[in-house]
Amino acid sequence: MATPDINTAPAVALEPKTKLNGKVLKTTLAGALVDIGQNIPGVIHISQLSDKEVNKVEDIVKEGQEVTTWVKRIRKDRVELTMIEPLMYDWKDLKPEIIVKGKVIRLETYGAFVDFGAERPGLVHVSEITHGYVKTASEALKEGEEIEAKVIEVDRRKRQIRLSMKALLAEPVIEEKPQREERKGKGKRKGKKEEETYEMEAEVSNEPQFTGMQVAWQEALERAKGKNKVQAKSFKPTSETQEKILNSTLEKRLPTGG
Repeated sequence: MATPDINTAPAVALEPKTKLNGKVLKTTLAGALVDIGQNIPGVIHISQLSDKEVNKVEDIVKEGQEVTTWVKRIRKDRVELTMIEPLMYDWKDLKPEIIVKGKVIRLETYGAFVDFGAERPGLVHVSEITHGYVKTASEALKEGEEIEAKVIEVDRRKRQIRLSMKALLAEPVIEEKPQREERKGKGKRKGKKEEETYEMEAEVSNEPQFTGMQVAWQEALERAKGKNKVQAKSFKPTSETQEKILNSTLEKRLPTGG
C-alpha cells in the first residue's frame, strides 16, 4: 500500500500514512509544531520523533528545520504526525493474492525472509522460489536482493506471513517426446512366417511313423526282389502284437548269408 505525498490538500482529504514535508515552527518539552501547508497545524509528539528513545526534542529537531513526516491521526484542530516511517502494510491490509515488493534480509536452508513493509518479514519457502528444484534458498537468492512475490497465507495469531515467488512465474512447458512408429508390415511378415512354420510342422506330424522292425522287414522284402530303395511310406503301421509276430517270422524264414 503506497503512502500518498500531499502538501496542499485540505486536512479533511488527508489519510493516515500520507507523507508530508514540513518546517518546524516551534519546539516544546512535549514535541514540535510543524507547518505542513494545511489550514491546521501539524504536531509531532516527542515519542514520534525517532524509533529510538529521545530525551530532548532539540536533540532531533530545531526551529526552522525541514522535516519529512507522515500522518498518524487527524483531529479537528490539528494533524498528529510522526517522523517514524509507518509500515506499508498493517495486518488488516494483508490478504492472500496481493502482490508485494521487498528485500531479502535473511537466508536459511529452508527459505528466505523478505522485508516488504509489514510488521514482520514474509517467508518465501524454498519450494516457493521457482518451479524447478532448489536445494537451498542461497542457490537462487542473495541477501539484499529485491524481489516480487505474492502473499499466499497470513496467520495473524502466529504473526506469520508466507510468500511465493513461484506463483508469479509462468508454468514451464514440458515437451512430450514423439513415440517411435512401428515399421509398416512388420507384424504381418512375422505372423506369416510363424504360420508357415506351423503348417510345415503339421505336415511332418501327419506322416506315418514306422518302427525299426517294420523297416527291417521292408528292407528284407526289397532285397528279395532285387531292389535297393526302401519305400517306407507304402508300409502301413501295425500294432505291437503284430510286430512281435513279424519278429518271430523273420527269425524262422529270413534267409541268412549269401
